[in-house]
Amino acid sequence: MTQMPADIPSITHDQLPDGAVLVDVREDSEWALGRAPQARHTPLGELTSRLDELPQERPIIVTCRSGGRSARAVAFLLDQGYDAINLTGGMLAWQEGARPMTHDGPGIPSVS
Repeated sequence: MTQMPADIPSITHDQLPDGAVLVDVREDSEWALGRAPQARHTPLGELTSRLDELPQERPIIVTCRSGGRSARAVAFLLDQGYDAINLTGGMLAWQEGARPMTHDGPGIPSVS
């Protein structure tokens, strides 16, 4: 699992605050395989150009596969004035915690 810098706020999948927006910064192929049903998809490489899609009045929980890319996204969002929090363990922890998932294909949702 990716080590997070101490100054990046983080929570676990079972601590999601009510009203928070879950943003998944993984690539399209990862997103298609398995994701949280309520998540918004904004790949990390598009985050700067799509900031206007994120609400500033609600907490933003950021996830990726294991927490590294989302930690970088959280650091950027904090610098932009957003209330951003990293999802500890990312979608791997989400899946291991048996949280609801959806996907774009046949079979069962997965994180790889």
